[in-house]
Amino acid sequence: MENEYVRDWMTSDPLTVDPGLSVSGAYRLMKELGIRRLPVVDGDRLVGIVTLGDLRAAVASPKANLNIFEMAFHMERVTVMQIMTHQVITVTLDTPIEAACELMLKHKIGGLPVVADGRLVGILTESDIFRLVAQHWSENERAVEELGE
Repeated sequence: MENEYVRDWMTSDPLTVDPGLSVSGAYRLMKELGIRRLPVVDGDRLVGIVTLGDLRAAVASPKANLNIFEMAFHMERVTVMQIMTHQVITVTLDTPIEAACELMLKHKIGGLPVVADGRLVGILTESDIFRLVAQHWSENERAVEELGE
């Protein structure tokens, strides 16, 4: 996996949300699309990230003693801006994959927004890393098979 860079494995132009989106809107979007994190942008500038875990924590907040109708009303009023992570750990297109993996492990996070000149250009997630590993395993298996023939 030498000479692998974020630019080669990231997901380009990821889905993003506006900081003013409601928590319930973000939750519906994540569930419908089967994703676990959304970069939050103001224009094209990254201002935060919200994860499915953040949304679940907001739903299970001290408001938990509310009935379902009160909870739904509350979740429409709380915005992504209020619960997102503001200090986002990011990488660049030229970050080596090893360095990105080390950041993810060190900070116990499953995704890294990729920025260029302050603008969001992609996201590198655990799934992208798994895809990289799977490809390398497949290439190694083919090489071993060719040696055995």
